[in-house]
Amino acid sequence: MNNIKGLFYLDGAPVAIEITGDRIGEIRRVESRESGEQVYIAPGFIDNQVNGYVSVGFTDPDLTVEKIKEATSNLWKVGVTTYLPTVITADRDRLLQNFAVLAEAMEQPAIRQSVPGFHLEGPYISPEDGYRGAHTRAHVRPPDWKEFQELNTAAGGHIIQVSLAPETTGALDFIRQCRQQGITVALAHHNAGTEIITRATDAGAAISTHLGNGCANTIHRHRNPLWGQLAEDRLMASLIVDGFHLTPEEVRTFYRVKGPDRIVLVSDMTQLAGMPPGEYSWDQKTVVLKEEGVILYPEQAVLAGAASPLVDCVGNMMRYTGCTLNEAVKMASANPARLNHLTDRGVLQTGHRADLILFTLEDGHLRIRETYIAGQQVYAASETAV
Repeated sequence: MNNIKGLFYLDGAPVAIEITGDRIGEIRRVESRESGEQVYIAPGFIDNQVNGYVSVGFTDPDLTVEKIKEATSNLWKVGVTTYLPTVITADRDRLLQNFAVLAEAMEQPAIRQSVPGFHLEGPYISPEDGYRGAHTRAHVRPPDWKEFQELNTAAGGHIIQVSLAPETTGALDFIRQCRQQGITVALAHHNAGTEIITRATDAGAAISTHLGNGCANTIHRHRNPLWGQLAEDRLMASLIVDGFHLTPEEVRTFYRVKGPDRIVLVSDMTQLAGMPPGEYSWDQKTVVLKEEGVILYPEQAVLAGAASPLVDCVGNMMRYTGCTLNEAVKMASANPARLNHLTDRGVLQTGHRADLILFTLEDGHLRIRETYIAGQQVYAASETAV
């Protein structure tokens, strides 16, 4: 039995959390006479979209189990206790290869506890410039259920989310088949109008992937993919609130439309996150990681993924919208858990898995002090992750 004390993120009251085995046993209020830094307790972050981290890319040709383990332990340091490794548009052989490596990695308990499944973003997206983003045009193709079944077999049946363009040939039937299999479908990198968005949602689409991105730089003021997704109340929206992918006023507007219950904060980090600034070759493309933390793909004049961890997005969300710490944490924990049907985590509640983070707030920035998964400490700021 283990006890963890800190300020409960919900209302700032001091609490002690009793951990029994890998579960939260009891949460009780305690009297605090301690002075100094206020340490908050919250559920561990759940990142719905991680393309890679600190030189490890989940679509890279040299992906190994050891590299996945390395990326996972580095994510613990920034408060992420659960994440979806995201494999993006590539040729069939690469997708089969990397999903097989990811499936092998899940045989290791430490990885399996943090990875409930995988996210396939593409290749079933719009081929149009701008909407395609940094995805390689040569590998973009219409949804193919037979191919997807082969990919999911290679993945050990662990693909739990697919991001696609709903206007592509066969997409609506593909969405229906995913829903029948319990796979979450997200709308991404598309140029669909309101009618198609409505039909995709009727078919089972549940969320818009990185709303406001994967979108052309110049769009029609009335007929564009943003309004239909914002107006569709059944769609959640994932947002990259890293300070580069969306302006503060966009974030405020999206927040006011969707509210704290229908937003999922994501990092969309690539393997360049945590790396030194400079020019890099990635998937046969030249991309630039700027000193301020933005990744650019100059050839298409678009962003190429993100370089900021989810913890930064949580702090930015509070600053941009004025939402509470409770609401910002919810968008990075409870909401992605609900989206992906993860009923054992995402909230601090008796009987749930003891995935916890302890952190301080410094000028609106969250600083991770400790990370626990299933009741076991996997990171402490003064130590190295296990």
